[in-house]
Amino acid sequence: MIITRTPFRVSLCGGGSDLPSFYEKNGGCVLSSTINKYMYITVHTSFQEEMTVLKYSKTETVKKIKDIEHPIFKQCLTDCKIKGVEITSIADIPQGTGLGSSSSFTVGLLNALSCYKRKFVTKEELASRACQVEIEELGNTIGKQDQYAAAYGGLNYYQFNPDGTVYVEPVLMPKEAFHKLEENLIMLYVGGVHSASSILKEQSKNVSSGDKEKNLQKICSLTKKLKHELENGNVDALGEILHESWLLKKTMASGISNPMIDECYEIARKNGALGGKLLGAGGGGFLLFYVPKENQKKVIESLPQLRLLDFKFDHQGTIPVFVS
Repeated sequence: MIITRTPFRVSLCGGGSDLPSFYEKNGGCVLSSTINKYMYITVHTSFQEEMTVLKYSKTETVKKIKDIEHPIFKQCLTDCKIKGVEITSIADIPQGTGLGSSSSFTVGLLNALSCYKRKFVTKEELASRACQVEIEELGNTIGKQDQYAAAYGGLNYYQFNPDGTVYVEPVLMPKEAFHKLEENLIMLYVGGVHSASSILKEQSKNVSSGDKEKNLQKICSLTKKLKHELENGNVDALGEILHESWLLKKTMASGISNPMIDECYEIARKNGALGGKLLGAGGGGFLLFYVPKENQKKVIESLPQLRLLDFKFDHQGTIPVFVS
């Protein structure tokens, strides 16, 4: 039995610049942190050696890997040349809520299959391999930030280079400032699910056009500024940077926000949130706000229809938590 645990992430600034249509021309950057909400993957030799059993939101039992319906399971098992196993996936939070769950699933699965084969892989190998599976082999119009966040874990600055390489740099902060950052972020569940791929497909087409490309360049500048401010202990700068980048992000594609999300955002700002954003590609999921501790109760009570998610930062990335 193998069990891997892989974190979900919250992207603070720079989302969208990790799309090839942008970074191949301009270079991109994202600043994000993983949180203590996880995807768990278990792998066990199947009792019936000729059968492969997959358990996720549905159960599949097949003799041949080519008959698997789930695209990521099918691709990873084919690439790893593994069959005759039983694999289950369990997540703390549903997919489609803006926390990078699909890539956490892919990274966690690749890690579990590597452990099953008794093969050590680095975090870089897991991240780049997950990108290859999701973007190149399956043809999903998504970026690279989620795979790298899930693999590495922690609070990091990711630089996406025009040649496709990714540079990962931990954001090193004074201890007191780091705890303040963690305490002043709150997440509220808006509800609904979104199709990241469809929103990002529109955004990918848009980023090569005039104003939208310039707006994403501005978001990258804000990301670099945020890194500098955090490293110097100026945590409150995150509030205004979140607000500026959210206003710019909403211009990138039609499905990123909607009237209900905009109304909730404005209510939070009026009640003490310094800034915020919708996590993920857009359309639904979680609103992230930077709120000084003394204002948090007021913000939460002003939006009683939204569910508060308690969370802390994760520091490990994907790891095997059990190997029998």
